[in-house]
Amino acid sequence: MDLFYGLFTGVLFGFFLQRSRVLRYDKQLGALRLKDMTIVKFMLSAVLVGMVGIYLFRDLGLITKLDIKTTSIGGNIFGGLMFGCGWGLLGYCPGTQIGAIGEGRWDAIWGVMGMLTGGVMYAEAYPILKKTFLAMGDYGKITLPQALGINHWYIIPFFVIGGLLFFSFLERKNL
Repeated sequence: MDLFYGLFTGVLFGFFLQRSRVLRYDKQLGALRLKDMTIVKFMLSAVLVGMVGIYLFRDLGLITKLDIKTTSIGGNIFGGLMFGCGWGLLGYCPGTQIGAIGEGRWDAIWGVMGMLTGGVMYAEAYPILKKTFLAMGDYGKITLPQALGINHWYIIPFFVIGGLLFFSFLERKNL
């Protein structure tokens, strides 16, 4: 059943990616040039809905365990640079390149081959990275509410309201 839920939500996410046209090169380029924030709005809305949903399901007992990744400042910087370079060079982020292939745009295959190659290179370099970049600013498995020592429902509304204000700002600027 878990595989069905994963397949269902994956197909639904792909549908929304295609429907919102974030798979298009002009949207990707617009996001990179900070002239079209469609992708930013799409992903931020997914993060906000996911944040509320996960914590709500956890509080209702529908989710029993959160698998939180360790917070590593060095890992985030290293990963962000790799992600940004790949997106800037190809014009697709990892999720949109799979969707672009689904739409029949074969240029995105280069990105998938790059992701696979990068994954192999990362796996080979992991022992060294674990001792260097990934160890920088390693705070362990912690969330913002845990770091602040408060209930998550004191923080979530601030992020939701902040996100809605940001959406409003982008709409007023026609971004």
